[in-house]
Parts: sequence; C-alpha cells; structure tokens
Amino acid sequence: MAQRPLKLEFDGSHGAKLAARLDLPAGKIRAFALFAHCFTCSKDIPAARHIAGALAGEGIAVLRFDFTGLGGSGGDFSSTGFSSNVEDLKHAAEFLRQNYQAPQILIGHSLGGAAVLAVAGSIPEARAVVTIGAPSDADHVIHNFAGSVEEIREKGEGKVDLAGRPFTIRREFLEDLEAQTVRDKASKLGKALLVMHAPLDETVGIDNATNIFVAAKHPKSFVSLDKADHLLSRSEDAAYAARVIAGWVSGYLDAVPGDEAVATGQGVDVVETGQGKFQAMVASGRHHLIADEPESYGGLDSGPSPYEYLSAALGACTVMTLRMYADRKNLAVDRIGTRVLHDKVHAADCMDCADEVREKGGRIDRFERLITLEGDLDGATRARMLEIADKCPVHKTLEAGAAIITREADI
Repeated sequence: MAQRPLKLEFDGSHGAKLAARLDLPAGKIRAFALFAHCFTCSKDIPAARHIAGALAGEGIAVLRFDFTGLGGSGGDFSSTGFSSNVEDLKHAAEFLRQNYQAPQILIGHSLGGAAVLAVAGSIPEARAVVTIGAPSDADHVIHNFAGSVEEIREKGEGKVDLAGRPFTIRREFLEDLEAQTVRDKASKLGKALLVMHAPLDETVGIDNATNIFVAAKHPKSFVSLDKADHLLSRSEDAAYAARVIAGWVSGYLDAVPGDEAVATGQGVDVVETGQGKFQAMVASGRHHLIADEPESYGGLDSGPSPYEYLSAALGACTVMTLRMYADRKNLAVDRIGTRVLHDKVHAADCMDCADEVREKGGRIDRFERLITLEGDLDGATRARMLEIADKCPVHKTLEAGAAIITREADI
C-alpha cells in the first residue's frame, strides 16, 4: 500500500537534528534520490517540491532536507560551511542506506549542486548526478557577501543580508569555500552527469555550467533552462526542470518489472501527495501519474482532474477499438484521434441523448467525442467507424453504469 510523504529527521554532521521530507511514489519504488537545496534556502522551495513530485511520479522516492541551521533543522548556521554541508549529505545518504535504500540519484541546486559533486565519490551507490544553477567554484558564493568580506576577514565574522534575511558568516566559512575544487570533483565524478543552467541566471553565471560540463567526462548532458531565474521561482520553469530530470534519470536505473498487480488485476493505487489541497499520486504497476484540480478549484493544476482522466479513458478506449476494427477489416486508416468533451447538463436539454436519458430529469454527465479519421475512406466506411466507436468497452460501461463497492482496506 502506498504511503503519504513522510516527515522525518536524522542527525546531521554537527549532531543537530535535521528536518527532512521523503516524497514517496504511490506504487513500487524504483530508486531513491537525495536533493541538496541552494545556499540559505530550504527543502521546501518550489524547485525542490516540483522536482521531488515529478520524480515520485516516475517511481523514484526523494529525500530533501534542511542543512544544519536552516529551515526546520537545528544547529547554528554560523558554525557551518561547505564542508559541513557535504557531511550533512553523507549523513542523509547513510540515513537512507540504513532505513530504506542508498540513493542512486543525487540532485543539487546552486551551492547544493557543488555539494553533490563533492559528495558523489563518497556514495558508491549513486549512479547519476544532477546540478541546477551550480557554481563551478564554491567560493563563487562569496560575491553575495558584497562589502562584508573584508570585515569578516578582519574581525573573524560579520553580518550579511541574503534574500532579505540576516546571517552571521565566519572567517572559517570563507576559507572553507575558497579551498574547494568543484571542477576537479566534476572531472573525477565517474557517474552520469546532467548540468542544468539558465542563460539569464544573474546569481551564478552560465559560464559556471560551461566549466563544470567541460571538466566532466562522459556520460554527460546539458539542458538550458532558457527563461528561468536562479531559483526557478516561476512554477513553469521548475516544472520543466522536473520533467527533464525525471526522464533523464530513467536511463541510468535498472529496468523494473511491472508490479504483481498488473498480472493479477489487483487495481490502481491513488494516494495524497501532501502537495496542495488535492494533488494525488496514481500508480498502476510501473506507471505513475499525477491527478489534481485546476487552480480555479483550489488545486495546483499539476495534473489532469478525475473527470479528465475519465474522459481520457473513454478517448483511449475509443481509439483502440477503432484501430482493432480498421486492422481487422484492412481499412486504409492512417491515423485515428479522438477529442473528448465533458460537461454536466440538464437531461431535458440534451437533445442528442437517448429518450430514456432525457426522461430521467435532473443534471447528467454528457461526454461528446470528436473523432478524426485520417486516410482514404468513403462516406459509408466513415459512418460505420462512428458506429463502431459505440462498441468501446468504456463507452458501454459509462452508458450502463457500474456497481461500486466501498470498504475499508486492511492495514
């Protein structure tokens, strides 16, 4: 049975409890991924949520957590550094290894990208690494401290304003960043690498992506996030990055046979993701989908609505039924398409409905199919194809109705 996303915690490199979230697929878990957030960000930024949700939709569980002193994690941020972030990642990987399964995928955003490059060699189970807007040298972060750098060097620490929040930065933090060799880590990665970067990134320039990509050895890939900013703050940019990552990593995971439910006809699992008000994960064997509601209904519009899935079932069944008929009759049908429209109407107003439907009264669900038949077909054949569409099993189920039995599942 699928689980809802879990709120977890584990011990970090400084002994503080680190707040984490484990996004779980609705069905079989193909692999685990570990996500490292950007400098002074948290596990709950939109980019992290979108990417975790998309990977969960592909059967990949994602652990995202707050580094020491950030978000919901304990500890003092001013006592941390790049090296402690890397150690936090090692602790996170060990937590997965001991309690679930070691991560096969490492994903890092901004400085988190540099951190996953640095830690990858310490996680032998990791097969694929993804960086998003990552600096090619960790000390690139220092330019965000503006005029405070000299004060930090002279006095040992100083206050800096980052994204509207004050942080205390110590001299050791600067020295730790300056000592890192990200490009060297990339050149010795020994794992598949996907570099993602926005050409318009004003925080970490696109030249950083070039440096990482050139340093790395194959297999490596680059994807441009054309209109995105550094934080992927627009939901469409974060969603695009998530879809690309989900598709890319699948090539580096072992093929997973379908769930036993596929062979035994044991149904479809649907479970809340915890994202938004309505979002749910749908799993049928190895297939994972997202269901949601439009924003106008209070949803995230991250997937088709339940009625859109019902329309999709009718449309898919119609196309399959017509293809079977066309092949059996050796008809010259090049391509078949169906657009399904759904609405709720008053029965009395449904003039193209059967008499028994209009006599029911009240509001009914009305589905309309617009069928496209491409090929050299005469009028009589086209008319016959429309008749055959009514033989679709889902069509018959919707017309006849169905018995629905509800009971509580055994735990």
